[in-house]
Amino acid sequence: MASASPRATAAPARYSGFLKRRAAITSFILARRAVRILMCAGDASGTSSGPKTIGSAKPCSRKRTAAARMRASSPSGITSLRPLSLILAFASSITLIGIPLRMVDMSAEEKIEIHRGLKGVYFERSATTFIDGKAGELRYRGYSIHDLAQHSSFEETAYLLLYGELPTVAELSAFDEKLKEARQLPDEVLSIISTLKHGHPMDVLRTAVSALSSFGPDSLDMSPEAMREKGIRLASQVPMIVAAHESIRNGRSAPVPDPMLSHAANFLWMITGRVPSETSAQLMDRDLILHAEHGSNASSFTARVVIGTEANLHAAITAAIAALSGPAHGGAAEDVMRMAQEIGAPENAAAYVKAKRAAGDAVTGFGHRVYRTEDPRARHMREGVEQLSREMGEPRWFAILQAVVESMKPYARFGVNVNVDFYSGAIYYLNGIPPDLFVPIFAVGRMPGWTVQCLEQLQNNILIRPLTLYDGPSARPYRIISQR
Repeated sequence: MASASPRATAAPARYSGFLKRRAAITSFILARRAVRILMCAGDASGTSSGPKTIGSAKPCSRKRTAAARMRASSPSGITSLRPLSLILAFASSITLIGIPLRMVDMSAEEKIEIHRGLKGVYFERSATTFIDGKAGELRYRGYSIHDLAQHSSFEETAYLLLYGELPTVAELSAFDEKLKEARQLPDEVLSIISTLKHGHPMDVLRTAVSALSSFGPDSLDMSPEAMREKGIRLASQVPMIVAAHESIRNGRSAPVPDPMLSHAANFLWMITGRVPSETSAQLMDRDLILHAEHGSNASSFTARVVIGTEANLHAAITAAIAALSGPAHGGAAEDVMRMAQEIGAPENAAAYVKAKRAAGDAVTGFGHRVYRTEDPRARHMREGVEQLSREMGEPRWFAILQAVVESMKPYARFGVNVNVDFYSGAIYYLNGIPPDLFVPIFAVGRMPGWTVQCLEQLQNNILIRPLTLYDGPSARPYRIISQR
């Protein structure tokens, strides 16, 4: 703090008091004028119902032009504030006749409702995915997930998500060609994967995607066209990374993609080293469709937060992968197969469920943050597991899962229903895919969804910055360390 001047120090106490009172009166007059202008702004907008004067001041109608100008440039909602709130706000730093006035804490007047986990909060509009949790309905760009799962392909669904419309034959062919051309990784990224070969597949995937940002000539181009092109490349490179890591950690060289195979079939080929059966390829294709998009889930919201800072697409996808790696978001499929192995036989399912519920533990694969009825995606995976388990000669896994579903039926009325990941893990397991790759497969399917979420965020971008309500210690003095 600057020291007082000699003149001010030498001033008589009486004169000093006069100066303070004059400063207080001047501050009050200025504040009163500012409040009058704000009240006129409210009057001009038709929201003010209070008196048109303050004290003996003249009516504020003559200020209407200035008020209208101020209203046009003011933040949204300021003209609808109550006059008392305005007076208290402007008096926050004023001293009247030696009495300090403090700004009233608006939270004391208005109830603050905290939505933990942002549950039930709509933070943005989206033209991509419609979800009705009560009815159990899911649509991509207006198309039912049931129609897409039964009749579409992952390539067609990815095009739909990225461009907003179903493709023509020519458009789909060109899009498929782009995906196939992108089935390659730089040698430097393969070297990174080799260095990290003992790491968890999700950690390796996150790091490799981040590294890919350094090899794209358009990595910093944020135009919609460039974002889509990068998203298409990543849709092919993500499964390449997962497959390369699986091969390298098992002492094999990175697999060579087969341009004759579809996106899903090629992924199974690279993971297992075997050309998949028609049933296996169709089920993997359906699984990728069902996981392609799902609104503002944890990883998609993370991608939006990051792209909202105007970081590049690779940074947003890297962050989304990090969010997906958490077991609370993407770990259900792996946990379901672990549970099925622990149960061992269908006749043990009822006792397992009873013990879990008695202990207050959740039964993995049941319940969803959005759906209060059965996940609409689950039925398509259930049919697939039954078909594949018979084809593979291992029907017991489907039998165990169905026994668990039967044992959980009494809890359906509480909104605890089967979700899509309950059956996904069995399909991966029957295809010979290691359990620690179950979550990376989720990422393979979700790539188009993450990309379109980023595209939507940038269409009308605003930095995502919610609030937290402070409930820590009140103001307290700082003591230097020698006095503590």
